[in-house]
Amino acid sequence: MKDQVLCVDYFAIESEDKPGMGADLETKLTKEGVNLLALHAFLFAGGKTQVDIIPENPDAFTRAAKKLNLVIRGPKIAFLVHGTDKPGAMGEILDKLGKKGINVRSTCELTAGANRYGAILWVAPADVDAATRALGAEVASHHHI
Repeated sequence: MKDQVLCVDYFAIESEDKPGMGADLETKLTKEGVNLLALHAFLFAGGKTQVDIIPENPDAFTRAAKKLNLVIRGPKIAFLVHGTDKPGAMGEILDKLGKKGINVRSTCELTAGANRYGAILWVAPADVDAATRALGAEVASHHHI
């Protein structure tokens, strides 16, 4: 199967950095019928965690966030990559961007089992269009994998 690159909407939420916060957020979103394609959380300052959320349906997510009184930033743009795992799979993706002079600001790469891998890539907002072209990324408001 060919690797797939999606240009996706993501949203950022700030949360307290304490046990159970992630489970609580996921449970609430699930009850609202929100399916997540990816979630990336990291400690950033003052006992706060930033949670980057890539929902399958951004409109459903924003409706749920409003109902749940979540303060969200975005939508912003990221790239969701997945495909058949092999040595150098992400190197090929990153090389396409590097050859176009596009700096990757952050990436989170992982194995997905069954010989599959996935990643999230973030580039500067000014580089999104060029990165979309360089990666041959599919742009869609609702993402189905």
